[in-house]
Amino acid sequence: MSSPNQPANTPAPAANFIKNIVEADLAAGKHAQRHWAGHPGTAADHAAAPLDAAKIRTRFPPEPNGYLHFGHAKSILLNFGLAQAYGGRCHLRFDDTNPEKEEQEYVDSIIDAVKWLGCSWEQAGETNLYQASNYFDWMAQFAEYLISAGHAYVDSQSADEMRANRGTLTQPGKDSPFRTRSAAESMDLFKRMQAGEFPDGAHILRAKIDMASPNINLRDPAIYRIRHATHHNTGDKWCVYPMYTFAHPIEDALENITHSICTLEFEDQRPFYDWLLERLAEGGLLQRPLPQQIEFSRLNLTYVVLSKRKLIQLVDEKHVEGWDDPRLPTLVGARRRGYSADGFRLFMDRVGVTKNDSLIDYVLFEDAMREVMNESDQRRVAVLDPLKLIIDNYPESQFEDCAVTNHPLHPELGTRTMPFGRELWIEAEDFQEVPEKGFRRLFPGNKARLKYGYIVECTGCDKDENGKVVAVHCTYLPDTKSGTPGADSVKVKGNLHWVSVAHAYPAEVRLYDRLFSVPAPGARREGDAPELERNFLDDLNPASKTLITAQLEPSLKDALPEQRFQFERHGYFAADRVDSKAGAPVFNRAVTLKDSWGKAG
Repeated sequence: MSSPNQPANTPAPAANFIKNIVEADLAAGKHAQRHWAGHPGTAADHAAAPLDAAKIRTRFPPEPNGYLHFGHAKSILLNFGLAQAYGGRCHLRFDDTNPEKEEQEYVDSIIDAVKWLGCSWEQAGETNLYQASNYFDWMAQFAEYLISAGHAYVDSQSADEMRANRGTLTQPGKDSPFRTRSAAESMDLFKRMQAGEFPDGAHILRAKIDMASPNINLRDPAIYRIRHATHHNTGDKWCVYPMYTFAHPIEDALENITHSICTLEFEDQRPFYDWLLERLAEGGLLQRPLPQQIEFSRLNLTYVVLSKRKLIQLVDEKHVEGWDDPRLPTLVGARRRGYSADGFRLFMDRVGVTKNDSLIDYVLFEDAMREVMNESDQRRVAVLDPLKLIIDNYPESQFEDCAVTNHPLHPELGTRTMPFGRELWIEAEDFQEVPEKGFRRLFPGNKARLKYGYIVECTGCDKDENGKVVAVHCTYLPDTKSGTPGADSVKVKGNLHWVSVAHAYPAEVRLYDRLFSVPAPGARREGDAPELERNFLDDLNPASKTLITAQLEPSLKDALPEQRFQFERHGYFAADRVDSKAGAPVFNRAVTLKDSWGKAG
């Protein structure tokens, strides 16, 4: 998952146990004799084809029923990264087997997110973009095989009866009274289910395994149910749909997947995954070796909720401004905020891949972003809290150019010019009428450098009727301009950034911070009463978004949507990809220059 733009001298990537599995499989030649028909297919389809040129095949299989979040980024980068590292292919497959929750909007957003992270399903002449719903014919055929082989039956119990007979973690389940149905009767019923003769819930197809199994997932799991619903891809062709646990392993096998990588909550499902594929391979329907399911720990971050239910609540109740709100941990929100795809790669490399659940400090995520952005982003000057500075001895109608470096780490990026004049905007915090101890910037009688410009000496300030400082006065030393022989003739400790009042671009700037104010939103805190139930919404950070009008150097007026810069002294900012217009960009703060939550966190 490493990035070509990863900063030098960064920590080595963390452990990745899945790489060890892949390397051992390659060394043993486990998958070397697989055949590949150039598209998904059964054992017969692949048998007549050449050997698979891909050494491994992985997949990222999202269900198109929502927007991807940071946890999905870990899976995307892991699966595509393994395929790239080991001469393989990674498939993007939409697990669209549920007709009631899936929409084309989500399909489009997932494609955009995967591309934004720098991953591609087009490799070595192959385009491995698939939809599970295109496999429905095969799935129905395989279900009929299981019935005929005595491995499945149609159950006519109600949902409540099935639930009551399933048993518990400590008590075995009870056989359905329909478990002894003949294969012929179950086949007839399943055919009639497909023909639309029955209402939803009248019958269900179940695998016949072991109702006494200690693993509840092996107690005759449901594999097909009746759903009279229009599917976004297949329309009204089907009124029966496979269960996810039945469809998923079949999809992997049809696509020749070697390593089926998923998160730990699917670990209990692995026995059924293996059972189903073995039964179908025994019938000659699937090619061996069969896919291997491997589980890893999902991503858990402080100050973030990744629960789909909670994210939906945040959006539906308008605590945020839609799925692409830059404060949400969605990938569309991250992109709009200005986070870097390479920053995600660096972060995931550092987190590593293990089976141990752990809570990752959000500081590590922000640090990865800062490192990548520090290396890649050109510098610009912005004054976020403007206070006017008047240079009384500078000619009123005179302007001159100051040379400014675009990137201190990359001199090859050259310089630009900033106009300098009598009136400048400086940060309000850079002036104190009565300086506190250690303050080195502007106060009456003190000298400081205007970065890229001259040394100035503060002479006083103007105040309004309420005593608020509205302008600062100073004089400049003409022989001290940066880059000239006299630049070092006067030593000062303070250094200020500025923009010309006559040339500045006033722009809306959105200062984004963490959406939640505590590391574990909704979790009980020390001292809480035992009966207290906390709502994660109570932990929303009221200061997660601040709107200001900033004064920016004039070159920023031409910034393109999603173009990102380091605003000197302030952090990394990106032109909003939605609200920016030609010649009028709006800027979002992606991350500050330094961690401001260290003490509080």
